[in-house]
Formats: sequence, structure tokens, C-alpha cells
Amino acid sequence: MSEHSIRIHKKLGETPLEALNRLRFDIPEYADLPMTYAGRLDPMAEGELLVLIGEECKKKDEYLGMDKEYEFEMLFGFKTDTYDLLGICSVISVDQKEVTEKIEKELLDLKGKKVQKYPPFSSKTINGVPLFQKTKNGEDFDLPEREVEIYSVDFLGFREVKGLELLEEIKRRINLVTGDFRQKEIIEKWEESFKNREEEVFLIAKSKTVCSSGTYIRGLVDSLSFPATTFSINRTGVFKR
Repeated sequence: MSEHSIRIHKKLGETPLEALNRLRFDIPEYADLPMTYAGRLDPMAEGELLVLIGEECKKKDEYLGMDKEYEFEMLFGFKTDTYDLLGICSVISVDQKEVTEKIEKELLDLKGKKVQKYPPFSSKTINGVPLFQKTKNGEDFDLPEREVEIYSVDFLGFREVKGLELLEEIKRRINLVTGDFRQKEIIEKWEESFKNREEEVFLIAKSKTVCSSGTYIRGLVDSLSFPATTFSINRTGVFKR
């Protein structure tokens, strides 16, 4: 038990570090062993987290290039500064009929190699400072980028949600997050955005993708021609092709 890797489910709202602490609590034998994760997941994402234990931590670089599989949902008519629900939102008008007619093709067009910029709210560092910290500080900087590859994209369908139900679900998800992520300001902005729209119907689309290591799903959603933010992310696999 001194050196190996295991796969756990990181819960929605947790940071990867909180998931490791939960693992140590649930399995006392791991309490005093070195532990790290290979491939982080944002607080608004859940799913498979690969955990290295003991001496296996020294082999982390061997795991970092593994491919990933995700199921994710897109909420149309909104943009946020984090590209997901845990961000300051803006309302942008969208033609739902046009979305239903064109989004499947646009998602399929994501396939292939592309250069992707890191989200401004991410843990990528510039000179040792995380991008999210530089962004919160209001610093002016160029977003770093990297090449990623989208191997496959499958469109899984639409669902419609009324405004009141949608707002309550967004608030529920945000309130799962602990620590300082601007939650109060973010929730107030979401509440303001749904004012007098409680009975309005909003469109959410679901998709599935297999992609290379380092791909930001919320970055893909933000890159769509239709205004959208990432509603949910579930990492369903971490593997070597």
C-alpha cells in the first residue's frame, strides 16, 4: 500500500486538494502517506481524479500526458469571466432556434488539433503567479496558450429549464464551493440576471468529448459562436490511448 495509484470521484464543489483530504479521512491508512493528483479538476467540475500515493508521487510526470473523456453541458444566453457558473455573468441575447439548428455541427467542428488559450481564471502560472491571481489583481497580461487535440465530439441532446429552477440549481452548485471564490458577488449577479425571468425557458445542450491532456472544456464552450457558459463538467475517464 506504500506506492500505487487509485482513481476516485472528485465531488462537485471540491477542489482537488479537498478531495485528497477526504480520501485521507476515509482511508486512515493513507493519512500519513505522500499524495498528489495527476490532472486537476476545477471546483465546478466533478469526476475521475487520478491519485498518486507514496513513492508513486515521484512518477507524476509519467501520468500528466494522459488523455481525458468528459461529458459537459452548455447554458446558452450567458457568458462569465471564468467560462463556468463560478464567475461573474453577463446576459447576452441568443436565438434558441438557431442554436438547436447549428450547435451540433459547430461542436463537431471542434475536432482536431488547435491552439487553446488558458482561461484567465486558471492555475496556470506566469513567473510563478497563477493566472487567477493576476486576473483578480487586475493585471494586464497576455494569456499563455498550448496546443491541444480534440479526438472526438458527440452531441447528446438538449434540455429546457425554467428560469426559477435554473437559478436555484446555479446557486446550489456555487454554494457547494468553500473558500474565497467571490461566491457572494457571483450569486448576486446571477440573481440580478434572472430578475423578472422566472418563467422564461432556457436552453442547455449536452455533449461528450475525448481530448488530449491540458484541454480546458470551459474554454471550448467559451469559444463557440453562440454565447454560452459551461453549466456542468463530468470527467468520465483518464487513460492512455
